[in-house]
Amino acid sequence: MDVARPGSSPFARVGRREFGYNTRQVDRFLTKARAHYNAEHPDGAITSTDVRGMSFDPVRGGYEPQAVDAALDRLEDVFAQRERDHVIATEGEEAWLRKIGRTAAVLRKRLHRPAGERFRRPTRTKSPSYNIEDVDRLCDELLQYLENSVPMSVDVVRRAVFRKTTGADGYEENQVDVFLERVVELMAGID
Repeated sequence: MDVARPGSSPFARVGRREFGYNTRQVDRFLTKARAHYNAEHPDGAITSTDVRGMSFDPVRGGYEPQAVDAALDRLEDVFAQRERDHVIATEGEEAWLRKIGRTAAVLRKRLHRPAGERFRRPTRTKSPSYNIEDVDRLCDELLQYLENSVPMSVDVVRRAVFRKTTGADGYEENQVDVFLERVVELMAGID
């Protein structure tokens, strides 16, 4: 795991007047992650899901967000691989395959819904939502990845950006986000 040593600055900083990630929060999390990673018998205190969900407060002059996000993506992949290896070592490869098979089946069910009907629409007319065509385009790519082994990087899903709209003109953001988190979890564990 390539995390800087204590006392060194692992990431470039944004300009003094620009906003970046809180350096203390980033350093503290990475120190904790390093200790967990290097532990002989990790206790599960940090999981790939924790890494994926990590966020830091914006501060002036903080760490450059894209660099921190890229490092977190690599860290998530390392932890996902370790979690997969642990399940295989303790429960067997069949248990791992059943687990990812169940997850993939749930994801595919949603992906097989007709375009425009894959996710809920917000009930409030002013609620922000994601552009349906943008989300459906990514869903079509994911279906090709899952069913036809079309190569796709997990980073495509991690970095997906959808145009914004409001109300029932789009998909409910939270539901799409949760679905994509499950996709990332699956892809990080497979690759």
